[in-house]
Amino acid sequence: MALADFFFFLFFLLYLPFHHALLNPEETSFQSSLIRQACFNTTKHKDCTSYIHTECHIDDRRATPVSIMHAAVKGTINEAIRAIESVSSLVSLSINLREKTAIDDCVELLDYSVSELGWSLEEMSFIETEENNIHREGNLRAWLSAALSNQDTCLEGFHGTDGRLKNYIRGSLDEVTQLISNVLEMYRRLRSIMPHFPVRNETIGGGGDHNNYEIPPWITSEEEELMHGDPKGGMRVDAVVAGDGSGRYRTIMAAVNEAPSHSSRRYIIYVKKGIYRENVELKKKKSNIMLVGDGIGATVITGSRNFMQGWTTFRTATFAVSGQGFIARDITFRNTAGPANHQAVALRVDSDRSAFYRCSIEGYQDTLYAHSLRQFYRECNIYGTIDFIFGNGHAVLQNCKIFSRRPLPFQKVTITAQGRKDPNQNTGFSIHNSYVYATYPTYLGRPWKAYSRTVFMQTYLSAQVQPQGWLEWFGDFGLRTLFYGEYMNYGPGSSVAGRVRWPGYHVIKDEAVASYFTVRRFIDGTSWLPSTGVAFTADLIK
Repeated sequence: MALADFFFFLFFLLYLPFHHALLNPEETSFQSSLIRQACFNTTKHKDCTSYIHTECHIDDRRATPVSIMHAAVKGTINEAIRAIESVSSLVSLSINLREKTAIDDCVELLDYSVSELGWSLEEMSFIETEENNIHREGNLRAWLSAALSNQDTCLEGFHGTDGRLKNYIRGSLDEVTQLISNVLEMYRRLRSIMPHFPVRNETIGGGGDHNNYEIPPWITSEEEELMHGDPKGGMRVDAVVAGDGSGRYRTIMAAVNEAPSHSSRRYIIYVKKGIYRENVELKKKKSNIMLVGDGIGATVITGSRNFMQGWTTFRTATFAVSGQGFIARDITFRNTAGPANHQAVALRVDSDRSAFYRCSIEGYQDTLYAHSLRQFYRECNIYGTIDFIFGNGHAVLQNCKIFSRRPLPFQKVTITAQGRKDPNQNTGFSIHNSYVYATYPTYLGRPWKAYSRTVFMQTYLSAQVQPQGWLEWFGDFGLRTLFYGEYMNYGPGSSVAGRVRWPGYHVIKDEAVASYFTVRRFIDGTSWLPSTGVAFTADLIK
């Protein structure tokens, strides 16, 4: 090669790529880093990057950061669907109740992930174009956070088995989990460059209960009626359940099965007083259902499924709901398995923007499984022994009464075991303006997962709340990465002088920090709670 030709070739190699980057160096760099993030730490890295390049027409330089995220979510949905097919093929290999149930759980949970990713995909298009997108951002983070945890629950279902099926499917599930984690990290990076606008003319303002607010314009007359209605005094009811035969249905499950699917309006099921011995599941398609009883202790749904019988924890629930927009009022949910049978859930919730008002949730270990998505509990009673409020939901408990029960010998009573596993998830438990009536030595919580997040704010703590307040899970696991906080609690067990000294524990003194965990900010409650008819306090108690 002649010297002149060599320099021309060198110029071609070095200058032209540099010149191309100069066309828009920041955008080109950011796009490539997003693609790397989308496919980070995946086993099918080459397939992942190839899919995004094709989906986004990268070669034509038409990709935007949001379109790259769109492609990443679509690719994740495809991987989750493949995982469903893979897990479903294992049914014939199950040899006992727990393995069969765990496989069924996995298929259902992966289906949750597909739906939550699908909702996220649709929401992203609005976030990119709408000026006032704060509520849509809340939706997106809630759905992606939920989708990230479902695969963990699937694998946990194989606890107590020989592990052969668990190990077989772990690879597919780990791939889906990694892809969702990557999407959450991408979204965190995108938020730093996306325009954010303050909420203009927020309809609901101030503090106090919702009855002090102006009714938002999107609430229908039917929903407004729910705010003041009484099933015995003229509230419109779609179905009546009565064990004595005086209603259309004798069982709650029969009424649920005949309720419309994907309902766009509130469908009200009135359950007359009585004891209903059944396990009830409201699947994902049963949305906007309201269950109204005759009061705590009057309308009781009870069961005794438990881990020792071979069920997975996920499937032990006496009452389980995953359809969006569920409301329960004046009902008791109970699991009678007792402390000796270990995990035995009374209520499991995967319903986004769900509300529970004047309900009692009664069990021992793992009573309330706040598994995923945004939840609100008002004036509810919760009873239990070990980790009896647990899960990776995004929940506020307000004006609730929390009661500890007698544990087995050598057991320690822990109220919460919150399961946040990734720092980009917006999940956690906020117990606000409530009452902890501990009649046995009790701890406020322990870290089930590394980024466990729980706060107790403006809450009464009785004398049996132990001076150290919180308990380790195992050694120093999660103690640096968790976020546990206490703010302006009172009562004989509220002193923070002897509390743990973990890096992740905080005595919250700044009102601005505490305000993050209110109904208004933590679960974006002012955008959806008014339509439920459930009383709530949006902000801190002044």
